[in-house]
Amino acid sequence: MPRRSLSESESSYASSGGRWKLQDAKAQFSEVVRAAQSDGPQHVTVHGKEAVVVLSAAEYSRLSALDDRPTLHALLSQSPLRDLEFGEEGVRSPIRDFTL
Repeated sequence: MPRRSLSESESSYASSGGRWKLQDAKAQFSEVVRAAQSDGPQHVTVHGKEAVVVLSAAEYSRLSALDDRPTLHALLSQSPLRDLEFGEEGVRSPIRDFTL
């Protein structure tokens, strides 16, 4: 199916950094989806304030995979060195005077 060309007002939304007013995003939803797939996340505003972001499925999957990574706490608690004891005392470094 041939892609229809965008009117001047439609193309201005698509080229304005992926920002859409809600009413325009609703009227041109297929264009919002196409832009999310080809150009990256599309931001939709309501009354001039950010409301939602439309992402491609690939981008959503990539971001969701980041949630599955272990936290630093989990990694350290599974470490073979987890039972090491550290002393309570630290070494204080001297403070140097300097002029700006």
